[in-house]
Amino acid sequence: MNYKVLIVEDEANLARFLELEFQHEGWSVGRAEEGRSGLKKAMGQRWDVIILDVMLPDLSGLEVCRRIRGESQVPIIMLTARDAVPDRVSGLDAGADDYLTKPFAIEELFARVRALLRRKGWGEEEVLEAGPCRVFVEQRRVFCGEKELKLTTREFDLLTFLVRNQDRVLNRDRILDRVWGLEYNGDSNIVDVYIRYLRHKLSEAELEDLIETVRGVGYVIRRNDDAD
Repeated sequence: MNYKVLIVEDEANLARFLELEFQHEGWSVGRAEEGRSGLKKAMGQRWDVIILDVMLPDLSGLEVCRRIRGESQVPIIMLTARDAVPDRVSGLDAGADDYLTKPFAIEELFARVRALLRRKGWGEEEVLEAGPCRVFVEQRRVFCGEKELKLTTREFDLLTFLVRNQDRVLNRDRILDRVWGLEYNGDSNIVDVYIRYLRHKLSEAELEDLIETVRGVGYVIRRNDDAD
């Protein structure tokens, strides 16, 4: 299997070293040097593991970790030059699975990555479900019953975000932050436009009511907990 790692590290020499080592092991590698760009890449596609530095420009690694963990259970290993117990606790409390202090041996990093992949059973195709709909995250395909919905990139990202957060009412600002990105400065009404697009396509499977409007607040997909 071709695993994918995202390295979010602002020390260029270390980031390049890690990139080369992972590539040597047959991994596909993504890189980011800042917190916001790292978060955008982390949320933009599926990764098998994320290597995340604590001290990053513009958005701390701890905050990036918290935001990722709010949407995904991807394994995260945090890197830091600080070895104090409160620092390690902060990283783990933010949602990191493991914590490695610089400098470290590359063999130890790979051992921890392998342990995380075994423990989490990660690397299989992630499939999200909402009612009769199944979202194949890595393939970026959506099936509702036997019908496949043909979604644009933005429509897919929006639907995936709603499905990941079933029973949570999401306001426009949060949707813009997660789906359009932190740098988006346009009109928040774009969310309403894309909800309409999604409902139109869901109507092809007679599921136009899957996405509920909570007036004055935002949008939500409810779980179907019927036992019948």
